[in-house]
Amino acid sequence: MTKQENLQNIQVRSDSFECSITADIAVFGYVDDKLKVLLLNKSIGDFKNHWMIPGGVMETRETVEDCAAKVLFALTGFRDIHFEQVKTYSSLERHPLKRVITVCYYALVKPENHPLTLHDNVQSIQWFDMDQLPEKLGFDHGQLIRDAYLFVQNNLRDRLVVGELLPKKFTLPELQNLYEHILNVKLDKRNFRKKMFQMDILKSTGEKKVGIKGGPLLYEVKEN
Repeated sequence: MTKQENLQNIQVRSDSFECSITADIAVFGYVDDKLKVLLLNKSIGDFKNHWMIPGGVMETRETVEDCAAKVLFALTGFRDIHFEQVKTYSSLERHPLKRVITVCYYALVKPENHPLTLHDNVQSIQWFDMDQLPEKLGFDHGQLIRDAYLFVQNNLRDRLVVGELLPKKFTLPELQNLYEHILNVKLDKRNFRKKMFQMDILKSTGEKKVGIKGGPLLYEVKEN
C-alpha cells in the first residue's frame, strides 16, 4: 500500500509531523520609471552577506498574516502595509537548519513614503531594480521574487493592482506608463484606455494636473 492509498496518513494526530512556518514578503516599489524590490542583508542567521526579502518565523499565538506584518515592521519599519498572498513553498531542503514551509506575500509601496532605516540584525537594506538583482540571494528567495513579480504582472492584466505605486490622483498617461514598465510591453493608448474604462475601476476627480501641457484629467481608483 502506498502513502497515497493509506488513509491513516491524512488524519491529524497528536504525533503528526510538525515544522516551522515562516512568512516572506516581496515588497515592490516604483521609482524613476522602474519597478524595484526591497532586499536586506542580515547580520545574523543563515546566509550572512546574502540579500533576501524580509522574512521571519511564525510564533505560537500568531497567524501567518500576523507574522508577515510583524516581520515587515521588525525588519523595515513599515507599518500597516497591505499585502497579498502569492504562494506557499514546501521544498524539503529549502532551509539548512530544519524543515521550514514559507508563505510568500507581495506588497506594493511608494518608496518615498517609506524611508529606509536599519533595524536590529539588519546590516544593509536597499531597493534593487528587478532586472539588476544581486547574484548572492539567500535561501530560495530568487524564486520567491520571480514568482511574486509574475503574480503582480498577471494580476495587473485582470485588475488594477497599483498599491501605493502611484499618487492617490493620477493621469491616464501615468497609469499606462506604470503598466508598461511592470509588464515590459508597449501598450496602444486607445486600447489601454478602453480596457481601463471597461474594467470600471477608475473615476474622474474632475480636476486637471497643473504644470503639464493640455492639463490632463486626474483619476483615482474607485473604492470597493
